[in-house]
Amino acid sequence: MASADDGPVPPHAWQVQLGPLGAFIRAQRQLADLSLREMAALTKISNAYLSQVERGLHQPSLTVLRAIADALGLTTEQLLAKAGWSQAAPADAPVDVPTDPSAGTEDAIRADPRLTDAQREALLGVYRSFIEGKMG
Repeated sequence: MASADDGPVPPHAWQVQLGPLGAFIRAQRQLADLSLREMAALTKISNAYLSQVERGLHQPSLTVLRAIADALGLTTEQLLAKAGWSQAAPADAPVDVPTDPSAGTEDAIRADPRLTDAQREALLGVYRSFIEGKMG
C-alpha cells in the first residue's frame, strides 16, 4: 500500500488512453448527430456511463466498445486502436502519411487516406481543442 509520502502513482498505459478514446467517441457521436440519450438507447448502455466514458473517467469493457462501435458504424478494431489496445492499421493497409516531422500533425491528419472528410474535420477539431487547452 502506498503512503502519502510516496507521491502520485503513475498511470497505467491504458489510463493514459482513456481521454483520447473518450474524445474520439464523443467526436464520432457528434458526427453521427446522436445525443447521449440516443446513443444510450442504441447501445443499451446508460447515458451517465457513456458520458463518463467520453470524459475518460471509465475504462470501457470490450462489450461496451463493441456496442459503441456498432452504434457509430465503426469497427471494434478502430476503437481498440484508438484506445491503444491493438495496432492502428492492418498490415495490408499501406498509408502514405508524411514522415517529415516539420509537416505537422494537422497535415498528417489531412493526408491520411483512411479518414473520411468528416472524420478529418472531427479529428482536427479534437486535436485543436487539446492544443488550445494546453496553451490556455
